[in-house]
Amino acid sequence: MLSLRVLRGAGPAVLGRWALAAAASAGTGLLLLSTLGWALAHPGGDASHAAVRLVWCVVPVVVTVQLAAAVGRTQSAAWPREGLSSVGLGRTGLLALAAVTTAVVCLVGSAVALLVFLQLRGDVTGVEWNGVGPGLLASGKALPPAGVATLLAVVPAAAAGTMLAGLRSGHTRVRDAPGSLPWGVALVAVGLSVEVASPRGDGLPLPSGLGVIAPAAVGGWIVTTAGMVLAGPGLVHVIGRLLAAYRPGPVRLLAGRTLQHESPRLGRPLGLLCATAAAALSAYTLQSGDGHRLGPVSVFAFTLIAVCVLATAAVSLNETASSRTEARNALHEVAASPTTLRAALAVRATALLAVLVPLAFLVAALSTLP
Repeated sequence: MLSLRVLRGAGPAVLGRWALAAAASAGTGLLLLSTLGWALAHPGGDASHAAVRLVWCVVPVVVTVQLAAAVGRTQSAAWPREGLSSVGLGRTGLLALAAVTTAVVCLVGSAVALLVFLQLRGDVTGVEWNGVGPGLLASGKALPPAGVATLLAVVPAAAAGTMLAGLRSGHTRVRDAPGSLPWGVALVAVGLSVEVASPRGDGLPLPSGLGVIAPAAVGGWIVTTAGMVLAGPGLVHVIGRLLAAYRPGPVRLLAGRTLQHESPRLGRPLGLLCATAAAALSAYTLQSGDGHRLGPVSVFAFTLIAVCVLATAAVSLNETASSRTEARNALHEVAASPTTLRAALAVRATALLAVLVPLAFLVAALSTLP
């Protein structure tokens, strides 16, 4: 009940972020239910095909959970600690409240996914929607309650667990951001090497009939993505250090110092955004190479992933801007002009784009070699 009261008392911007997390949970729930529908519609088919469809749902689940956890962390950091402490909520209670609130939002999204799936099957109106291709809705077949409940509980449970893990590790950020850069670069190099050297032949079928990919290449892509996320804080810190090097002016100095200070918070979302952009470029290359068009489910999944990653980065940027209030006030006190602040922002954005965009193209080019 307290979680519902917290949600009801939130402002429009906070409710908008929670609504986005619920919508992402609903989209991921639809993808998970579609795998169940395909398995029910093909009872005599190869079980590995249903397993492969379920495996490809891992990516939407991960990015949805990350978005929900990012929204939950941002909201829990803004809670009135004194007021919650006065009603007996200590640190453990706040952790539980944040996790339960995130789970409730994701459960709402899962419930919406179930209602939409039943509507598409024709269980509500009696008319099946045929826009997703045959064999995905299993119309006329009874849905197993245990299977439906298990699939729809994946995102809420994972989001609550991620919230508990992230908040229990403390609200402090890793200050030695450059220390993660060598490890991230090493992981990216290892992942790309595995992808390039992966054996050709049979493997996991890609969505929408884009061919097959060796399991080793999938593992290499996972390692590459993890390396880009791990290297993100260090890379942003190095960019800031280079901006502030060699007799900088006020704009360059302000931009560089800001990037160095905010690298622990910005690095990982930007690293994941860069990895997602590389994956999108790789998918576009595969699609345009043989003229194959993506199916509606694949388009929906790719759109969901892109929206979740962009929204996670936007939440992190908004959190960073909110934490910059004291520094901005201090600059105003020393008569720093608004033009200087806007110029520093433009320099930061330009420097990040100048590094991350070529990096995404390079990783995409190497990833499509297999």
